[in-house]
Amino acid sequence: MAMSSSSSSSSSVRLRMNPANYFRPSAAPSSLHLLRRLPVAASPLRLRAARATEGDARQLFDEMPRGVEEVGEEEEERQRRRLKIAVVGFGNYGQFLTRTLVRQGHTILAHSRSDYSAVAAELGATFFPDADDLCECHPDVVLLVTSILSTDSVLRSLPVHRLRRDTLFADVLSVKEFPKNLLLNTLPEEFDIICTHPMFGPESAGDGWAGLPFVFDEVRVRGGCPARRARADAFLDVFAREGCRMVEMSCAEHDANAAETQFLTHTVGRTLAMLELRPTPIDTKGYETLLRLVDNTCSDSFDLYNGLFMYNNNSTELLNRLEWAMDSVKKKLFDGLHDVLRKQLFEGSPPLDSGSAVAAVGSPVDDVAIGDGDVDSDYDEEEKE
Repeated sequence: MAMSSSSSSSSSVRLRMNPANYFRPSAAPSSLHLLRRLPVAASPLRLRAARATEGDARQLFDEMPRGVEEVGEEEEERQRRRLKIAVVGFGNYGQFLTRTLVRQGHTILAHSRSDYSAVAAELGATFFPDADDLCECHPDVVLLVTSILSTDSVLRSLPVHRLRRDTLFADVLSVKEFPKNLLLNTLPEEFDIICTHPMFGPESAGDGWAGLPFVFDEVRVRGGCPARRARADAFLDVFAREGCRMVEMSCAEHDANAAETQFLTHTVGRTLAMLELRPTPIDTKGYETLLRLVDNTCSDSFDLYNGLFMYNNNSTELLNRLEWAMDSVKKKLFDGLHDVLRKQLFEGSPPLDSGSAVAAVGSPVDDVAIGDGDVDSDYDEEEKE
């Protein structure tokens, strides 16, 4: 009985170790199965058939359409370039960026002082009311989408010690020297930094981002590490894929240009808003443009405008230039008025009484006629826009 038991046990072991049990049979046996099933004394004809079957399988994959291989490689590359991005500041602009980031397949972790959990869920993002929980998720990129005025306090409130040492920080502020210096002075040296300014928003990018300028400055990206370089490229590719006009520019150069392109625009728009302009039945195209400028600039918060002034070293100089330009235009107008009065007084033009002359150069008297006849002869033809 002992021998029988031993024999049975041995047989059982042999059955469990049978390699055939580890291969799932399929409807179309592979060349390996065909070779395994051949008897030991297989004829040369059968061996040639087995080799032919194996060769056909190789040929099938070798002749796979080139397009299929390329699509597979592109998808694999896209998977590698997907990022986990923490959007810090989930107001209107943070939500605006998140829509595109989620559509591209990136994982979005949102954080803000207000509770946007419902909005985040609707957009496909995860909301973290606690910054510690956010940082413990170890995002690849921390994207600061805060107001200029609050950036300092928000950055210092983040528990950056809970992040990986190779985390990439980026911002989207409308000024660039200020966040550059703040990030360099606040973050550990191991963190990478890219300062960016997408020069568009929900209003101007309603039809997409194609052709719109995206300014960036790679302040600190450690090129010696391929993974860091790949992550920085993947982040910038978010905007390149949408067709943005990628403009690499230093933060100092950006602020010098933005003082004119952005701060001046907001200043003129808010100045016109003080006039309380309204549409009229005879609006010209130019006047309609001014009304749109007022709407566009005043739809942004005053904090943004104040930040453009406070945190751009070029803004004060531009305000002084704007005042000088306005004074120059006024001087040109009044100089022309004085020339008209002098002609009337000293060159034989119909004279004006002294009261009218004084009123024309700035007395409290209103509605005084400067003259008629030849005085307005140069302006008979109405100018058209």
